[in-house]
Amino acid sequence: MSHELHLQLVGAVLGGEGLVRVAQLVSAAVRAPVAILVPRIAVAAAFPASIELGALRRYANERVEGRRAARPLELVDEAPVVAGEDLIGVVALLRGSQPPPAEAQELLQFAAVASLTEVAVEQAKREVEQRLRGSLLEELRSPAEQLDARQVVRRAARLGCDLSQGAVALCASFEGDDESAQRRAVALIAEQHPGALAQALDGLVYAILPPLPPQNGDAGDDVAARTLTAARRLSLRLQTNGVAGISSFCADPAALPRAIQEAELVLDVLRRSNAPIAEDVGQGTYRLLFRVLASHPEELSSFYQETVAPLVRYDERHSSELVKTVEAYLAQDCNVNATAAAIGAHRHTIAHRLDRVKELTQLDPLRSEDRERLGLGLKAYRIIAPTLPPAH
Repeated sequence: MSHELHLQLVGAVLGGEGLVRVAQLVSAAVRAPVAILVPRIAVAAAFPASIELGALRRYANERVEGRRAARPLELVDEAPVVAGEDLIGVVALLRGSQPPPAEAQELLQFAAVASLTEVAVEQAKREVEQRLRGSLLEELRSPAEQLDARQVVRRAARLGCDLSQGAVALCASFEGDDESAQRRAVALIAEQHPGALAQALDGLVYAILPPLPPQNGDAGDDVAARTLTAARRLSLRLQTNGVAGISSFCADPAALPRAIQEAELVLDVLRRSNAPIAEDVGQGTYRLLFRVLASHPEELSSFYQETVAPLVRYDERHSSELVKTVEAYLAQDCNVNATAAAIGAHRHTIAHRLDRVKELTQLDPLRSEDRERLGLGLKAYRIIAPTLPPAH
């Protein structure tokens, strides 16, 4: 029986039936419930399927991590799943209605070997998928590539990613280019955003986030808005250990290289700028300016030069606060008294500074059209400030 069971177990794995079938075959042989837990590939299989696996999962995780594990009461016997010298899982024999046969431990060992084969098969599949994801993301990172939207959609679909309605690009970095942090980030993206393409490339984590299915209450939401909301939530999760930038919603799969470039630019600004723009940089006017920067960087630089660059240069040379004053003035709805209170200056000082702003830029902060240009110029400055030379 042992030899026959061993052949059945190997056949079940190689035939793609998985560890649930392995647990079923061994359970029938030992006349008791069996659970197979392999944290390395996040698999927990049991027969019968009604077995509660909570305590067994914790036990297997603790054993694999080398921590002291409390043995569950229902656990009668076990066989380790070992790769090299590393424990990667456990085959558990659980309490049944009758005593297990004398050869139960041998049968559990057969299941452990079959489980190890399943791990090898699963890892090989994941490595192939990883190479395919990496290949597609590498191409999407190359703006010079002329991509066919239908081909991009087809290739992504083979990897479980539906780009037919568009996507948002994400780019994240972690302190010291920590590879373990990058792996955790890729796993978090897969968990929080099913269907995403995520991969660590050149020290950064890149992801393409397709629309998620609508949940209760947001079935009528715009696809772009819903996807951006999910992307922002994910980027905030990633920012607990690093910095993440996201792009605008990209409806055309062939334009994803530009979306990735936009996410890279957002990330670069968030990493290098001391300006308090982290909450606003992914939306509104900032988002439009990033799109300009991604496609026509010279236009954004030119707009900065034509608006607030003289103020920045003046502040540097005279240690003044013209930029700070204009920002406060706009934030306080152009109220001079409120601006004075906000930055701790006399109202006459504020008025004098606003006159100097008009003199230097030929833009009058008292005129609505000029205020709009000054406001846009300040946002453009915050975006490109990290790349400007010390004396600009």
